[in-house]
Amino acid sequence: MSGRWRAIKKAYAAANRLLGDIIKVTPSSKVVGDLAQFMVQNDLDEEAVLEQADTLSFPNSVVEFMQGYLGVPHGGFPELLREKVLRGRAPIEGRPGASMPPMDLDALHQSLRKKWGSRIREVDVLSAALYPKVFDEYMEFRETYSDVSLLPTAAFLAPLQIGEEVSFDLERGKTLVLSLQAVGDLEGNERQVFFELNGQPRSIRVRDNSAEVKEVVRERADPQAKGSVGAPMPGGVVDVPVKIGQRVAAGEALVVLSAMKMETSVGAPAAGKVKRITVAPKDLVAAGDLLVELELEG
Repeated sequence: MSGRWRAIKKAYAAANRLLGDIIKVTPSSKVVGDLAQFMVQNDLDEEAVLEQADTLSFPNSVVEFMQGYLGVPHGGFPELLREKVLRGRAPIEGRPGASMPPMDLDALHQSLRKKWGSRIREVDVLSAALYPKVFDEYMEFRETYSDVSLLPTAAFLAPLQIGEEVSFDLERGKTLVLSLQAVGDLEGNERQVFFELNGQPRSIRVRDNSAEVKEVVRERADPQAKGSVGAPMPGGVVDVPVKIGQRVAAGEALVVLSAMKMETSVGAPAAGKVKRITVAPKDLVAAGDLLVELELEG
């Protein structure tokens, strides 16, 4: 949505008002930002959010804020909006940390060592305790690409050009100089990449992710059918916590989407039974694509 920056700035002010003009520091500032992007993505103004709040699939950060996961904001919650967002979800009473179960850091340390190997540091244990999902993604990336923090930022963000040279330090007194020489033709989903490492010619086969991108035409949700649940925004499918034949209550999460570092749980518009599921984790969807078809009760 980079082309809609002006609209996002305007929506940020509106989202801030909707949330009660809260003090904006991480993570509360992200709550306002998520709501602003959600409003622009779905063409909602301040009035429309208030009118449709009891049917909208708000970003998870907004729902958790209203539940009290960040504590009680100065001046309290905007109760009218809060009631519509929560839809019966139990709010947290008092300081959120006070009701959390104890964290066994030693047990977590052992489980991380078992999963990722013995080189788990105390800072890794804290990272996993605070952000378990993000930490797993980080470790999976490290398993695939090693420690890219050694690379110059430009070389990490963009591919090298033919003939371009870059150097980086592995450790004190040990510098590697790499020069890209040529890139071969696509073979399957890989290319042969030729380079020089400290003056010595080398080559390696590299996966070309762009070769795997396929245009997927998805079924669209029927806006006239209440049981036809569509994606409220474009993004990736993170989780599908329901199964075919499962009975769900109104508002129960059917699919979790992620886009622009914002997760949204798409809830059931009414109670019913899951008739069909058209997506799976890691699928990419556009706004309006069919996610789940429900057979509504009554």
